[in-house]
Amino acid sequence: MLRKSYLLLKNNQSKVPGVMITQYTEKLPEGMTTPDFTRKPIALTIQEGKLAIFKAKVSGNPTPTVSWRRAKGEMNDPQKFQNKYDPTTNEHTLEIPQVSCDEADTYKCYATNEYGKAVCPVILNVIEVGFKKNKELQKAEAAPAADPTEFRKMLRKGAGKKVEEKKEGDIDDSVWELLLSAEKKDYERICIEYGITDFRGMLKKLAEMKKEREEEQTRFIQYLSNLKPIEVKSEDAASFELEMVLKDPNSRIFLYKVRTVCLSIFNTVPPVEFALKIKEVTAQEREDAIFECVLTQPVSKITWTLKNTPLSNNEKYEITCSEDKLIHRLRIIDCMPLDAGIYAAIAGIKSSSAWLIVEADKDPATKGKKKAQKFTLNIPESKTCNLDSPPRFMVPLKIHTAPQGYECYMSCAVRGNPTPHVTWYHNNVSLNTDTNYYITNTCGVCSILILRVGAKDMGEYKVMAESPLGRAECTTNLTVRGKGLHEELTSLDESYTIKHLMTAGFLSSILKVVLYL
Repeated sequence: MLRKSYLLLKNNQSKVPGVMITQYTEKLPEGMTTPDFTRKPIALTIQEGKLAIFKAKVSGNPTPTVSWRRAKGEMNDPQKFQNKYDPTTNEHTLEIPQVSCDEADTYKCYATNEYGKAVCPVILNVIEVGFKKNKELQKAEAAPAADPTEFRKMLRKGAGKKVEEKKEGDIDDSVWELLLSAEKKDYERICIEYGITDFRGMLKKLAEMKKEREEEQTRFIQYLSNLKPIEVKSEDAASFELEMVLKDPNSRIFLYKVRTVCLSIFNTVPPVEFALKIKEVTAQEREDAIFECVLTQPVSKITWTLKNTPLSNNEKYEITCSEDKLIHRLRIIDCMPLDAGIYAAIAGIKSSSAWLIVEADKDPATKGKKKAQKFTLNIPESKTCNLDSPPRFMVPLKIHTAPQGYECYMSCAVRGNPTPHVTWYHNNVSLNTDTNYYITNTCGVCSILILRVGAKDMGEYKVMAESPLGRAECTTNLTVRGKGLHEELTSLDESYTIKHLMTAGFLSSILKVVLYL
């Protein structure tokens, strides 16, 4: 009994033009996908003897297996056809060293898994050089001689065309382009193949052409390297990368596509570095996670990615930057296990990446519920500050001259911690308990008011401020002017003398009584 088995095939459309996807099942299981190309290999036209390289990136779940085939011939020689895979860049590479005309063919890259396959063709063209090229030209020239009809057709086609005469020793422009792109070790071989005999002259002119090209490039470009192949991002967008430093950051660069009226403008960015790179973040389920980086130069906007997919401001992601445009933050709102992965911050040609680890909530009471946001405030440790200081005068006393019978106001400012005790002196006699003087001390401003100035108020005034930390003094003189001042001074001296004598006689009498007893 014979049984027939049927394989269900379904063709899907790829985001990358030129890629054909075949799906093996009617419906894919949840989370599973058919293979697809995120970066397809680029067609090559290369000189014979060089190294031909095809690169491709694929996606799919489960991870597809990549293989290479050619339309004509086999690829059984591992030395000639080398399949390589780089896990860091996720690139699959086919290398053909010392390519020859026999390897010129249409190659196909296959990406397969249990749910389907993706196929992308790519063409390899090889330019013949040297003896083989001359041999083919001789065959082509000899072919019309065998058929007179074909020879007449060639004559009609060539009628009216001017033949450019070249001087002996002239080198074709295509050979110069070949020499400009070749390495120095290949110069001798190219000269032999193309019949160049003046080796020194060739080197001199080649140096001049290189210098002219460098001068033309250095007018605008300071540094150029690391050109990467084109990578398709979506259905209507593709990108490629290169590192280029312009002399003028405001310059505009135009990209022209051959055979198409196509114009693109590059976005230029200033040379910027990461002063502080993003670090690994661990967050609980249903909590928010924050990535933060600091740049060396202000940049208004940087690119945040998750698993090489650009992120934008929405209900899930909040992208902000500081006012000085140096600090950039990415907040992942309401983290779920699916949000875990490698996040990257891209500023210009520099990037920084780190993991987000989402820990599952093991508490059944809060599982699946939004948790309250936790904020941590780091308060620096307080330090005791000693504000104690000895007394010192901020504003000293001034010299005063007052008319007789008028008021006189003197003041000064003293400072100290603890608050000092202030005492006023007149000719070294304390005035703090004298009711004839009005003394105040308000917030360190010490003042004395003499209501009716007379001769007795003349002399030296001193303010003394004392505290446990020290003592400070400030002195001034008061001069009184006016009529009758001389008589008042004379009477003041007499009364002082009488008072002094009475005091002396009284003390002597008491002493005599004591001795007598």
